Parts: sequence; structure tokens; C-alpha cells
Amino acid sequence: MDLDNAVIIIPFSPALKEEIKILNLEWLKKYFRVEPKDELVLSDPQGEIIDKGGMIFYAKYNEKIVGTVSLLKIDDTTFELSKMAVTDDVQGLGIGQKLMEHCLKIVKQKGIKKLVLYSNRKLLPAIYLYKKFGFIEVPLEEGVYERANIKMEKII
Repeated sequence: MDLDNAVIIIPFSPALKEEIKILNLEWLKKYFRVEPKDELVLSDPQGEIIDKGGMIFYAKYNEKIVGTVSLLKIDDTTFELSKMAVTDDVQGLGIGQKLMEHCLKIVKQKGIKKLVLYSNRKLLPAIYLYKKFGFIEVPLEEGVYERANIKMEKII
């Protein structure tokens, strides 16, 4: 099967508002807990991400939304790669990689200079993916997410 043609990356639309929440709650509940900040952003992706200059993308596979990623605007040249999730039953198919490739293409087009992300070292496939795409570990400031124990960035 040719995954490149089977997976389509599509932008946020109000009709897909619930998908970011469903996909992220799946992994958050599995590995951590849902923090108040998560609940706020995931319940209002239009207001908390899109209206603040950010972007949300979805991976569509076999006519179903199976993955998502967000770019949260920090300032005009820096965005946070956030809310990346791929549903369990399609993990390992390279969908996270396709989402990452799409984000990097978009940030280059928009002239964004730096991406940062927060993660947890126990999410080994995610950390591997970030390193593969050139993210490097940088000092982690306190109080961003309870579950974050690693911060990474990529200069574009």
C-alpha cells in the first residue's frame, strides 16, 4: 500500500473542531492526565489556536481523521509544535512523519524562523521523530506543562 497517496493532510475547519480533542485526549489519558490548559485549548481550538494566529492540521486516512498537529503562535517568527497525536490503531504507519513534513513545509513558506516543542522522555517514538527532523534539546523552563520534561527546538 502506498501511504503517501492514502494519507491526506488537511487544514482545520470548524466541522473538525472535535477531532483535535478526541485524538489528544486518547493519548493524554493513556500516558498522563488532562491538564486544565489542555482542556481549555482542546475545547476551543478556534479561539485558542486559530484566532491567535496558529494553525491546526489533520491527517486523513481511509476517509477517517487519524492524526493532528498544531502550530501555536508565540510571536511572528516562533511557533510551538503542539497537540500532535495519531490514533493508536494506525501508529507506526508514518503518519506522524507526514504531519511533521507538512508543518515544516508550511513554516518555511510563512517565514517562521524557529519551532519549539515540549514533550516527555517516555514518549520514545515522538522523541525519535523530533530528533529525526532536526530538533535539538534545549533547557526547559518551569511551568509550561506538568508532563513536560524535555524542550526541543528547531531553527528553520
